[in-house]
Amino acid sequence: MTMEDLNKLLAFEVKKEIADRYFGFRRIIEEDTSHYQQNIINQALKLEKTIGLELIRIYVLLRDEALIQRFFLLTGLGETLFHDPYVNQSPTIRQRVLSGFDFPGLTRKWRLRNLFLFLYDSLETDINEYRERFTALALDQETIKEEIELFYRKNDISGIMLFLRNMDGDSGGLLATPPNQGGAEAIQDRMRLTPPNPVEKLLPLLQAIPPSRDIKDQLKALINEAADQQPDFDLKDLKDLKIAP
Repeated sequence: MTMEDLNKLLAFEVKKEIADRYFGFRRIIEEDTSHYQQNIINQALKLEKTIGLELIRIYVLLRDEALIQRFFLLTGLGETLFHDPYVNQSPTIRQRVLSGFDFPGLTRKWRLRNLFLFLYDSLETDINEYRERFTALALDQETIKEEIELFYRKNDISGIMLFLRNMDGDSGGLLATPPNQGGAEAIQDRMRLTPPNPVEKLLPLLQAIPPSRDIKDQLKALINEAADQQPDFDLKDLKDLKIAP
């Protein structure tokens, strides 16, 4: 083996080691990012099926916009998530979202109050669980971000490209003739890894709401006002109601 052949072999081994290290790390980051993004999607779907549906049921029980705004001030949730005024006023939607429940209570108001408090307790539980998963996702994203930053502290992409071009030398390799500045920057941009978006840019950050025992009187006052504004609305009428698909 000639010295030239030996130099080419050594250059090949060095470049292979660099490439293996870079693309091995890139594969790990891409897998972690894909897992993170899938968990975001799963969390968004669960948010709609649990918290979203519970809020819609609370809206249709309160119905009045002023009462709904008071509910959000009382709970500290702030913005009225999953809120559409049309939904509150639609008898068909009300029947769909409330049908199938068992409505205990001797009077119409008691039945409304019992369901309202049940939905509130379910909402509190689901928000607490959502906040735990939100925190876990935030930690996942931060871990990916820190891993990328650590990799680039130990591996300078522009320096690696320059090193590879120098190793190609006059051999006529792909990097032997340095590309123009714009081309070099484009290659570096393609090679550079970026962390996924933080969870707070993809999912709403919900505040914990107070336990019903702490604001029970205020909650009862809200549903009592809602019941007085809807004297013909009785949950018992929905119990055996058949809804067309």
